[in-house]
Amino acid sequence: MVIVIVVLLILLAALFAAGWKMAGFSMGIRRQTLEEARKWQEAHYDLSWYDALQKEDYTVTAEDGYVLHVQRLVNPKPADRAVIISHGYTDNRFGALKYAKNYLDLGYDVIVYDLRGHGANEATFCTYSIRESRDLAALVRDTRSRFPGYGVLGLHGESLGAASTVACLRYQPDITFAVADCAFSDIVPVLEGGLKSMHMPAFMVRVASVCARLRYGYSYAQMRPIESLKQEHVPILFIHGAEDSFILPAHSEALYRAAGEGSELKLIPGAGHAESALKQPDLYRETLTAFLSRFTG
Repeated sequence: MVIVIVVLLILLAALFAAGWKMAGFSMGIRRQTLEEARKWQEAHYDLSWYDALQKEDYTVTAEDGYVLHVQRLVNPKPADRAVIISHGYTDNRFGALKYAKNYLDLGYDVIVYDLRGHGANEATFCTYSIRESRDLAALVRDTRSRFPGYGVLGLHGESLGAASTVACLRYQPDITFAVADCAFSDIVPVLEGGLKSMHMPAFMVRVASVCARLRYGYSYAQMRPIESLKQEHVPILFIHGAEDSFILPAHSEALYRAAGEGSELKLIPGAGHAESALKQPDLYRETLTAFLSRFTG
């Protein structure tokens, strides 16, 4: 009997240790430097337009005192509208540039920034839309105060940035629209899918969630942007690569159903995760332009 108890304790300890390690791995941020991110962008599309722009660098302090590094891309033509673009996990403000040119061409100023724990910001852990959405709400407030001339202000996010954009709506930010490209509705099935692809048991996500709560103060079960759509919100355009095998299109479909009337969904053929704007640039621009015409004419 004693041996059985000892064996069970050893197994539980091993399970807990594995969950603790998984929590650290999943919530840690293996971030790119600004130089690395820029190099990747340059390898995939022309960035000469970015270098030619007038830019304004500044910082925004979130509610908990965390400092975000921000850059405003000033449209060559005076703009009365702007969009804040949020990049994906491990990326930084340069990852937002693949979307910025469309907005500049449509008469918007563009605000890009490093999400918490990314880019030039202080290193910290990722909470998959919880703290990130609060930061975005603070950035919206700052933008409204710093640049009061914007009659239209929108949000656009990719992956983690898209999930944070959706989750931000719970704070009722003073915005006109939102665009969510390959957002997740709930982080748990994303992590479970990752484990299955590595031939590991999906139940470890539940163990790691408990460990994440103990280690960081947040469980995976709290990371559900879809919960933010239970209240009144602005129109949202959900875009998703039809071939996305990392965050499945079903996430955007669920978000779209939860968002209800006024929102739109577009699945981009032949595009994987965060590839829609690069694989189908004309279709992406057409979809975005049609959506934005509802607010700016």
